[in-house]
Amino acid sequence: MSATPVYVICSPTPQVGKTMIARLLSEFLLLKNGKVLSFDINLREPSLLDYLPNITETADVIDTYGKMRLMDPLIVNDGFAKVIDLGFHAFDEFFKMCEEIGFMKEAQRRRVAPVILFVADTNRVAARSYEMLRRHIPPRALITVHNEFVLRSQLPEALDRGHVLHFSALPVFLKIYINRLRFSFTGYLRQEKDSSSELHQWIRRNYTIFRDLELSLMERSS
Repeated sequence: MSATPVYVICSPTPQVGKTMIARLLSEFLLLKNGKVLSFDINLREPSLLDYLPNITETADVIDTYGKMRLMDPLIVNDGFAKVIDLGFHAFDEFFKMCEEIGFMKEAQRRRVAPVILFVADTNRVAARSYEMLRRHIPPRALITVHNEFVLRSQLPEALDRGHVLHFSALPVFLKIYINRLRFSFTGYLRQEKDSSSELHQWIRRNYTIFRDLELSLMERSS
């Protein structure tokens, strides 16, 4: 069995489009593999649980019990891809926990492939947090996400050193449209007859980004 991917979408700052990326990735994996397990570690609403309640569980890293409930399924090579929408409030505690329990090494031993998708921002907190991750996360497992709707300028040089995923910005009226709780990216692809529409192309392009990412992970673990 190839390694089971665990995607951690994270940022130490709020309002960077983290949950949108988690939604896109979760729906892509569900469409491609027929299954996915997502975890919502957020305080504010709407969160991943509100958008995808059928495949999402709530989790926390406040106490030992919460940490164990979260980590137990993440360390199993069951072919069941996992997605974690990690709220900014839990960023430091989550990665502190990972370091304390040796999560990256244990994951490698059990053929689990953690992938840290760090959603970029321009502030000092983001830069410091990214440098912290670079010291503890293998380069292949640390990927920067450039969400152009939030960060329209070029990436800060400190965050543009390795693998980068670029997500283009949508017009504001389409951004409002996809933020509706009942909106489904895959559902839109299936229902919209005009495949040349801007939103249709945007979703397909982002699904292709995730497909290529998954293929690169499979090549590494083979």
